[in-house]
Amino acid sequence: MEEILKELERIEREALKDIERAGDERALEEVKVRYLGRKGRVTACLRQIGQLPKDIRAKVGKRANEAKERIQGEIFKKSKKFSERAAIKKERIDITLPGRRPYPYGTLHPITQCLKEICDIFLRMGFGLVEGPDVELDYYNFEALNIPPDHPARDMQDTFYVSEKVVLRTHTSSIQVRVMERLRPPIKVISAGAVYRCDADISHTPMFHQVEGLLVERGISFAHLKGILTFFMQQMFGSDVKVRFRPSYFPFTEPSAEMDIMCVICKGRGCRICGHTGWLEILGCGMVHPEVFKRVNYDPEVYTGLAFGMGVERIAMLKYGIDDIRLFFENHLRFLRQF
Repeated sequence: MEEILKELERIEREALKDIERAGDERALEEVKVRYLGRKGRVTACLRQIGQLPKDIRAKVGKRANEAKERIQGEIFKKSKKFSERAAIKKERIDITLPGRRPYPYGTLHPITQCLKEICDIFLRMGFGLVEGPDVELDYYNFEALNIPPDHPARDMQDTFYVSEKVVLRTHTSSIQVRVMERLRPPIKVISAGAVYRCDADISHTPMFHQVEGLLVERGISFAHLKGILTFFMQQMFGSDVKVRFRPSYFPFTEPSAEMDIMCVICKGRGCRICGHTGWLEILGCGMVHPEVFKRVNYDPEVYTGLAFGMGVERIAMLKYGIDDIRLFFENHLRFLRQF
């Protein structure tokens, strides 16, 4: 028995030394086969146990299994070290390569940039910025703006109804009514924010952004309106931009007009974007309707006012040369990183 136990001790020591000397996975596999394979030295010892006397068979078998388990454990540890070393080598940074400039994270969305630029121009002209609720009462969104329940103008705006008397605001004009209820003239404000309509295609989305302006004072005329908006367009698109005003209809202004600018793509020559007219519709405007003044207890014989409203996405599309409004909301990094 003593000879067998000494043989197991010797096999174990030699196996551990061979494991330590193994320089790679291939050498380690050869050690494993040499000691634990079908014809390995430990396997041969285990096969001889059945020929030993019963009184020593258990003790020798226990020692043989201990040797086998230790050798297996050391082989596993060495194999794990090889794997970790290979992974580190694979992920190692080559400091000889040129550096990669990181993308500028945290930049403003193009709509936010455009909205800020629009507001800054009007703030420089002395307008104040006001805000209001996105979920609005039907009264402020429609009735106070001279759009009663049976008015056909309601068909012009596909509305999201929260309840019979509560809607998602379809324009920020509702904020202007709230301001006029609270303040007396003179009033000079812009209202900015998200608005909502049931519409979706390459030029419309269910949510978009508007900036609307209101100026109420004694003696305000359409000439003031033209001057303010012309100056705004020159600041936004360049001093050489040409503008024109066309008669239109809005229930809360009278007279009403659409403002066009010379096509920024073709410079007035005519292209697919402007329908070969050389002009692009940019915003709606007009003089505040006397019925709106009566709703907020302003005397229309004393005060006059101008109002205008523009879609931020519309201006951003023209400013940046974008032909599909949905790109602003799909959030593809390749698109956003251009701004």
